[in-house]
Amino acid sequence: YVIVVLLSGQENCPYDYIKIYDGKNEFSPVIGTFCGMGKFPYSIIGTSQDLFVEFVSSPAGPLLNTGFHFNVGNWPGHVDTAGSRNGTCDWLLSSESLRASGDSEGIFLSVAHWYPPHTSCTYLMQGEEGEIVRLYFPSFRINRIESPIQPIEGDCGESLTLYDASWPDDSKIIKTFCDTFSKAMEKHDFVSSGNALFVRFESKTGSYSGSSLYYWAHYDFFNNTKLGEPVPGKPCDEVFASWRQTKGWLRSPLNTLVYKQTQSNEDVTCLYRFVTDKRLFARVILTVNNVYFKEHPYNPGPCTNCLEDRVDKLVIWEPLPAGANSSHPPISLNKAAQGGDVTCICNRQSFSTQIVSKGEQLNLQLIVDSAHSALSYFKHTASLFEAAYGSFTDPSAVPPQSSRPPTARYTTPTTRPSDPSYVAFAAGRSILVHLGDQGDARTGPLAALRPHQVLVEGVRRRHRGHLPQGAARPYLSLCGENVSLAKELPILSSAELSPDGSEPSITIQFVGRTSPTRAAFKIAWTELFHLPRNVDGTHMSSMLVEGGSRDEAAAAGNECEFPCPGEQGLCIPRRLVCNGVVNCPNISDYKGTPLSDESADVCDKGKTAETINWVYVGVAVVSVLLLLCCCCVLICRKCCRYCCSDD
Repeated sequence: YVIVVLLSGQENCPYDYIKIYDGKNEFSPVIGTFCGMGKFPYSIIGTSQDLFVEFVSSPAGPLLNTGFHFNVGNWPGHVDTAGSRNGTCDWLLSSESLRASGDSEGIFLSVAHWYPPHTSCTYLMQGEEGEIVRLYFPSFRINRIESPIQPIEGDCGESLTLYDASWPDDSKIIKTFCDTFSKAMEKHDFVSSGNALFVRFESKTGSYSGSSLYYWAHYDFFNNTKLGEPVPGKPCDEVFASWRQTKGWLRSPLNTLVYKQTQSNEDVTCLYRFVTDKRLFARVILTVNNVYFKEHPYNPGPCTNCLEDRVDKLVIWEPLPAGANSSHPPISLNKAAQGGDVTCICNRQSFSTQIVSKGEQLNLQLIVDSAHSALSYFKHTASLFEAAYGSFTDPSAVPPQSSRPPTARYTTPTTRPSDPSYVAFAAGRSILVHLGDQGDARTGPLAALRPHQVLVEGVRRRHRGHLPQGAARPYLSLCGENVSLAKELPILSSAELSPDGSEPSITIQFVGRTSPTRAAFKIAWTELFHLPRNVDGTHMSSMLVEGGSRDEAAAAGNECEFPCPGEQGLCIPRRLVCNGVVNCPNISDYKGTPLSDESADVCDKGKTAETINWVYVGVAVVSVLLLLCCCCVLICRKCCRYCCSDD
């Protein structure tokens, strides 16, 4: 302890004085200059293991003074910090440095040595992408400033500020501790929202013997990666939307800090919502593969009532009734449990449990008993459960359509290449599918499909809630190698597709390994009407609109405005003839010339019939005659006027 000091500073000590250096010689930083008589009330602590003391006397001699006396002792030094230091007390504490040190937590301490006025020390805890930072103080004391180098008036001579950012952003202050009015917070977790947390210590007064804010700080990093879309304000809730990812996998939270950050008597709950596209009448399929719950230390008995027992569990239910609109109030877990529509898993299992939704949404909730969540699962790297999810379109959920167009087109998809397109058509009709490129649906080579595929499947009605494994095998698969089959597609009759009398339909699915925008194709389908046959086997000509009674055919709903070439007795509406799409099957005459509704003979005949309109011809002739008569009258009047004036 320095005993001989009452004044400090070179300007106050013109005679005898002591000068103390923070180092081994007079070239080290000067801590202070002291003189006068009395006892120095503070200890002086250097930043290293060396202090250099210089005594200077005046030419007048000691006079009545007796010199000086001091004691020297040691003080605990700094702990090793897993990071890099820039300058005196600016630290970068990264998760990479912490892993390299082999420690699970990093440590840094308050400033325990002298520092000049207006000192600022910073600590940047920087994690990797997807990580968050936790900081807590096992020991924290706040005292008045006892050894200021430059005393000030007012509050907050020294402060410690925590920022939820990588720099001192005043808009993201988590907490500020001040020497005059703050209360220390020990063993409280301060958690960042991103991958960085910034701490800054500031002192306006400086100190001879260390900070008035004494703290022992621990920090660590947690993987906060979400496999789905995170829910704002929820630590572990996620949403899995089929239009973002049609299938995938999930597990319990990677961030095990969620098992520790719970309010008293509140269980840890993580809600995973699966949402599909209502327009595609899709269903959610969820497969829980493994469950690894630990034994409850305070409830070691077996799980007998999954929903009621205080045990760790997985609960699965549908938040919306089947067929309900998304604006419908969601069904809570308690209400679903009352109706018995809940699947609950509370025992460890290594086998799979599969659940298929009846609607377009499904909820999976992880519930962990708060009595042992931190003890059992905090910093427990193994997953509590693993599951896979996906979606499929249920044709049985497609509502019947009162009116369907007899022809339609489907062009290259731009999103969700694996989603199938369903074509439903009226019972008693047949369907003809043409595949081609976007330039020409009739003769396109489909060369752009490689390495993609277009699948045409027969679809059977399936019980709602079951997987599509029972669907018919693909009827036809087209890719770049077998594109010639597109010209030989047969007619798909409703009797073949629905032998049980249900609504006939087919599935057309595009499968691609790359972006669907790189594949170019167009699919056109047409409903065909079969012309009935008489008893003798001939076609019923009375159904022909041009050759029979239109009222009779219209009453039966089977008008045949245009009979397709050939002996199959197929009919299409007149408006589909020569519309640029082959709506009738291709056949050839005895010369090998292809015949269809797009044949040159049919289209040229229609054009000729349309151009010879006798009404327009008659109007044109009358107009020409009137024009000639008017010209004759004008010429005669002019000639008469000239003759009358000539002698």
